[in-house]
Amino acid sequence: MKEIVLASNNKHKIKEVNEILKGYKILSMEDIGYTDDIIEDGDSFSENAIIKAKTISEYLKSKNKNIDVIADDSGLSCDALDGAPGIYSARYAGNHNDQANRDKLRKELKGKDKKASFICCIILYHPDGTYKEFIGKTDGTIIDEEKGNLDFGYDPIFLSNDINKTFGEATEEEKNSVSHRGRALQLLLKEIGD
Repeated sequence: MKEIVLASNNKHKIKEVNEILKGYKILSMEDIGYTDDIIEDGDSFSENAIIKAKTISEYLKSKNKNIDVIADDSGLSCDALDGAPGIYSARYAGNHNDQANRDKLRKELKGKDKKASFICCIILYHPDGTYKEFIGKTDGTIIDEEKGNLDFGYDPIFLSNDINKTFGEATEEEKNSVSHRGRALQLLLKEIGD
């Protein structure tokens, strides 16, 4: 089974990638022994994903391992907020607190258009330094009432146009079939599939 390193230790993300990229052994940063923090100081989802992928690829090369790396950066983009929270989605309220982020977003959107999109940029980075980019997007609306599973990001307040329920209410299969990361991973799968 071909190995691919996912430049993440996020358990939700690892699980989602494993479910979509069946037939590949997905290794996390923990699995390869990478323990440093990666400073994501890019100005876009694409730049941040490239920073992560390149960092892990160079680490692997230093260990004489030639393995492809995938990295993603993703977030929520609201029309009325000029794309915010965007690359700051995980720390929109100043920390990595999902509830505080949701509360701040609802406050910022009060009386405004609540159209929003989740956007995901995945980078497939090869040991020779070449890479390809895959963009996934899913549209919806931010709602005031939290619905469903409350422990992951903006999911409880993102009402998906595709499935007409919040991502917090959706099953994993429903969410993966229409999510931004799911769509980007499907494009990646077409690229690497046999």
